[in-house]
Amino acid sequence: MGPSVAESAFGWFLRIISVYCLLFGVLYWVRLIGFYDAPLWRFDLMPVHWQVAATLLAVFYPFAAIGLWMLASWGPVIWIICAVTELTMYAGFPDLFGHRLAVVVSHVFVALIYVAFRVMIFLQKSQAERQG
Repeated sequence: MGPSVAESAFGWFLRIISVYCLLFGVLYWVRLIGFYDAPLWRFDLMPVHWQVAATLLAVFYPFAAIGLWMLASWGPVIWIICAVTELTMYAGFPDLFGHRLAVVVSHVFVALIYVAFRVMIFLQKSQAERQG
């Protein structure tokens, strides 16, 4: 028997999030190499806390994108590391990293959708096991 509708939709959901992760990774690389001309948008001009965060996210976001696109089990784990890092940055230390409510809300929203998919797939599999 093939994948259920929920499993297929979950795969597409992960691939859409993968594209966003790749985009975020590219944006952090743009920030690190100083391609965009703005204050503190170059590694050597950034404060140390931004250097650490931007470097971590520039490396982890592309890995998360690859794992999510391949539907590998480690893809969501790497994405969670990225999301928790940005949540900590923008919700935990807004005086250092600024207020980016949209980033915080989007990570929470994606996490809730992820959990909803996992619960739905679990319930479908449990029901299928009971029926046959």
